Amino acid sequence: MKHLFKSLAEFQQEVPVIHKGTQGFGYTYADLPKIFEVINPLLAKHGLGFTQLINTKDGVNYLATVIFHVESGEQIESNCIIPEVQLKGMNDYQSFGSGITYFRRYCLSSVLGLVTDKDTDASGEQEKHEPKKPVIDNKRLGKAMESIAQGKYTKEELLNTFALTEAQIKIVNEL
Repeated sequence: MKHLFKSLAEFQQEVPVIHKGTQGFGYTYADLPKIFEVINPLLAKHGLGFTQLINTKDGVNYLATVIFHVESGEQIESNCIIPEVQLKGMNDYQSFGSGITYFRRYCLSSVLGLVTDKDTDASGEQEKHEPKKPVIDNKRLGKAMESIAQGKYTKEELLNTFALTEAQIKIVNEL
């Protein structure tokens, strides 16, 4: 892994702060085209590349972000669950696509160590919030329960990973 980590460290020393130029509902963010515009030439310069794949395991969709060293083939991977959410005014496919785009931005930024604009966490300008757990629908809960029965997953992992309704918690606790 020495080639990958050396190149990644050199990339991180050279990559600038990426400015948030896209307006959301009450916030700004760096969109994927802006991130790609900044990182792609520097990744190539340092012999690095990446891919982001959508995978499904036990009925749960997740994004696999892989950073690789072109010459050595060394790689690191980070996986982020893509929660199923319904966004107002969007059909299921649009909501899913929006979630993929969101996680592509943030997972790639995390794995590469990118910084977007100033960090306000330490300055008291932002309140810290507990990260929200993804909601699981009953169909996915059923698949997760099958995985628990097969020993692939534990009841505790399910309870700690997802925001369950009281009825779903009751079902899980009856195992």
